[in-house]
Amino acid sequence: MGFLQSAVTASLALSGSATALEPIVQKGTKFFTESGKQFFMKGVAYQQEAGGGPAGTKSTTTTYVDPLADAKVCQRDVPLLENLGINTIRTYAIDPEADHDACMALLDKAGIYVVADLGEPALSINRDDPAWNVELFDRYKAVIDNLSKYDNVIGFFSGNEVTNNASNTDASAYVKAATRDTKKYIADKQANGGRWMGVGYAANDDADIRVSMAQYFNCGNQEEAIDFWGYNIYSWCGKSSFTESGFDVQVEFFSNYSVPVFFAEYGCNEPGGAEGRLWDDTTAIYSDQMTGVFSGGLVYMFHQEENDYGLVQISGNTAKTLKNYDVLKTKLAAVSPSSTSINAYTPTNSPAACPAITENWKVAEALPPTPDSSLCSCMTKAASCVPASDLQAEEYGQIFGYICANDPAACAGIKHDTETGVYGPYGMCNPVDQLAHVLDSYYKNQNSASDACNFNGAAKLVQGSVASSCQSALSQAESSIAVAATATAGASTSGSGSGTTENAAAPASVRFSPLMTMGDMAISLYVLVAMGVGAGMVML
Repeated sequence: MGFLQSAVTASLALSGSATALEPIVQKGTKFFTESGKQFFMKGVAYQQEAGGGPAGTKSTTTTYVDPLADAKVCQRDVPLLENLGINTIRTYAIDPEADHDACMALLDKAGIYVVADLGEPALSINRDDPAWNVELFDRYKAVIDNLSKYDNVIGFFSGNEVTNNASNTDASAYVKAATRDTKKYIADKQANGGRWMGVGYAANDDADIRVSMAQYFNCGNQEEAIDFWGYNIYSWCGKSSFTESGFDVQVEFFSNYSVPVFFAEYGCNEPGGAEGRLWDDTTAIYSDQMTGVFSGGLVYMFHQEENDYGLVQISGNTAKTLKNYDVLKTKLAAVSPSSTSINAYTPTNSPAACPAITENWKVAEALPPTPDSSLCSCMTKAASCVPASDLQAEEYGQIFGYICANDPAACAGIKHDTETGVYGPYGMCNPVDQLAHVLDSYYKNQNSASDACNFNGAAKLVQGSVASSCQSALSQAESSIAVAATATAGASTSGSGSGTTENAAAPASVRFSPLMTMGDMAISLYVLVAMGVGAGMVML
């Protein structure tokens, strides 16, 4: 902790205000303070260039600046947040290695809570290549560990608009698996003296999937379901109305939802011009028309950027409020949402039924496995055929493509089929461990022929061993693989789904092979993806 951060934290501690805010808890469809007063979010998205919002990016090369790690920046901005009249901010990416004491203390003193996304642009669930694996889980746990010590943290988003249309609904299975596992991680902390913090999802508003999305994350085993639902919606533009904007439809639909719902982003900036944003949607959100169902909302966004959604213009160390800030401040000051107390409220809504598989929804109720680095390690140490130590990651795709096309059963352990809900136990391992499993399975399916573990030097034979502590877990994994292999059988025309495949032991020339053309690779990878295996780690 730097000198400035230490001074700020010490000052707040001495003033007795460092723990001014009560923790927030959930009951049914509502949030409450720990003492029982209903809580409505009056918030704003607070992060520059983090990939959120209607003009945000999902690029894995996007960098981010942790908005809660610089005490000087927080000293500049927190008074503006407080003066605006908000009680919650949303961050899209924080550095779990950074010290947030000073900023979190300043926010606490200002009466401001935090909802934080768990991912970051380069390490989150990718809608185009979804996975839930050891690396991601480690990141998510690290964020929870970092922020859980602050009473003004309400909870976390396990994903933001990961599935954004009917073409990538499969990604939702991985986000819900992340929700399940992070909830369990928090619950274990709570059992050891921690407190409640929720895990939710922030969804975009796509007409083809909005109903299925909301149902899916709320349905089934509630230990796997969301604690709250965030809705990114920009349908109220200019001089609109409760009905013209479709807010009435949202209220009607979510009136039967079983967890709190709020706008995780809102605030259309069209039409633009000198008049600016009117913020009539803010007035509606905290009116009696909506407060029986919605728990407030978070305006997009604090910082003025090229997308012209900002409330404050930052230039160097100077922050200047804009007209949109001034109008929003007036609107927020005028709202007075009707509320109830926690003791007077009895939840009546039940969780949603899981959506059926349709043309626009390809996700079954069953979820991918929980990432388990120890199981991955046990499996790799037990393997007899493993990747060569000098094998580069960009070479993995050729081997995955060849093996999964010619011997589908060898890839059953990494299978992931969201539509049937069938998952191999090793789909959550990192790419090199997954490749070790596929190579070893292929080698054994070829009757341990020496040339089945070669790939022109890309693979090597080793003396595998199974520790006694690994036996039970590996045995359970083998049972799961048997189920996945049955579901895999017949998926490829290049061989059977079980046993050996004719001439399949001939890929010694796969590595750097001129015999495998780009067309061959395209066919192999097409089969691979069609089978639902390996898509999370194929790299060319």
